Amino acid sequence: MMLVEEVMTPKERLVIVSPMAPVREALLLMKKHQVKAVIVEKSSEHGAYGLVTFKNILQSIVAEDGDIDLLNVYDIASTPSVSVSRKLDMKYAARMMVKNSIKRLLVIDENEIYGILTMSDIIGVLLNEVED
Repeated sequence: MMLVEEVMTPKERLVIVSPMAPVREALLLMKKHQVKAVIVEKSSEHGAYGLVTFKNILQSIVAEDGDIDLLNVYDIASTPSVSVSRKLDMKYAARMMVKNSIKRLLVIDENEIYGILTMSDIIGVLLNEVED
């Protein structure tokens, strides 16, 4: 058995953006760090973390006729984002992703973020198991 926390990308490696940041800033962060999603910081202690993906940004560019400077991250983020506990058996997280066509799950316990679990993380583990 493998736990989510053994497979996830840890918090230290996440790219986190403020909900009030302009969408352009999120896009620049994605480009700089070569990631397809950034985590949106919660706006208060009891608020929810969110996620902004290339897809969210692309949809907003199309909707706004190419002018994304009018939008903040808050306007386009998926908040709350779907999340799992770091102590969950990875197979349940994988099942949830497949069943609901989700590419990324935030790893959250007690409303604090610990990491993100992506399809790539899971496939990496599966490939290692096949090679062993």
